Amino acid sequence: MPDVPDFILRDQQTCDLRRVGSHPDHWYPLAWSKDLAVGKTYATQFAGNPIVLVRPKDGPVFALEDRCAHRQVPLSKGVVSGCAVRCGYHGWTYDASGQCIDVPYLGKGKLPNGVRSYPCQEQDGLVLIWPGDPAAVTLLPRLGSASDSAFKTRRFGKEVRCHYTFMHENLMDMNHQFLHRRQMGQIAPRYLGRRVGEDWMEVDYTFARTGGKQPLGEAAILGSRRGVSNTHKDLMTIRTEYPYQTLKIWTSGDEPVMDLWICYTPVDAEQRINRTFGLLSVRRPKIPGLLDAAWPVLVWFTERIFREDREIVEMEQRAHDAQGSDWNQEVFPPIRDLRALLAANGLPITPTVRPLATTL
Repeated sequence: MPDVPDFILRDQQTCDLRRVGSHPDHWYPLAWSKDLAVGKTYATQFAGNPIVLVRPKDGPVFALEDRCAHRQVPLSKGVVSGCAVRCGYHGWTYDASGQCIDVPYLGKGKLPNGVRSYPCQEQDGLVLIWPGDPAAVTLLPRLGSASDSAFKTRRFGKEVRCHYTFMHENLMDMNHQFLHRRQMGQIAPRYLGRRVGEDWMEVDYTFARTGGKQPLGEAAILGSRRGVSNTHKDLMTIRTEYPYQTLKIWTSGDEPVMDLWICYTPVDAEQRINRTFGLLSVRRPKIPGLLDAAWPVLVWFTERIFREDREIVEMEQRAHDAQGSDWNQEVFPPIRDLRALLAANGLPITPTVRPLATTL
């Protein structure tokens, strides 16, 4: 580990935020509905725990730990049979509760224990599970405006090779608009204020275009063209309501023109990789078909913005790994509040210890 400068040590927080894990007592998306075909399984994981999603021909999707209790091989390599999944090795069969309901070569009275099941729901094109304490399950939160017919929604997201807290900081801190100067021109954000609770906070911004041309993708979102001006207009509110984030934009009136809901699901046990699931909803204009015609431009624009964000947060993760701890000097008060919120609501990551192999 390199030597940590004294000024970093003096300002360093008591805990390394990048070693605080996502709290499992929440709903997390694991897949898009389109990824899971009827009568098929889908292998995924949450924070290093292998999980299989199963879509029966009749009945809702269910989720089990992805292992057979017999020889520990993945159930995702098995076969969907009715409303159950059959292990591809010896044919042991598990229902949606995880109970073993059939071992072909045993009597019904001798069935072994089953595997863990996870509360599972499907909504707005997402398959979500509750990976934590089943006794703590809450109602599924509203996933932005994806179910509102007044909006058209883009579903996007990929694996990002960084800790989820980098993603929260990136979205919350609009001072990073300089990063997107080639895509968006010169934008001057103005911070208006913040509100903070135990498990949530939100920040307000307004913006002025100080140079360059407005990209067509931005115009499609806002519903109008914006030229160079020193006048700050439009309101953006970004909210972290643990563990989710939302971003809304208003140009006038009480209804937002854009509503983004986003979640970062940890993939590996060290939580250095997250899979991002975003629902970007844009309000349909009064002219029918106008947004549909502009949609390919909007998709192209937002994909380029997300790619730049992904590249920069992955650089942050690599710097953290090289330095061995969090050297960041955070000076923006909302992000300092955000970091404290994420640390307070997460759980320390427990290192995975596996026994060493032995030989006889």
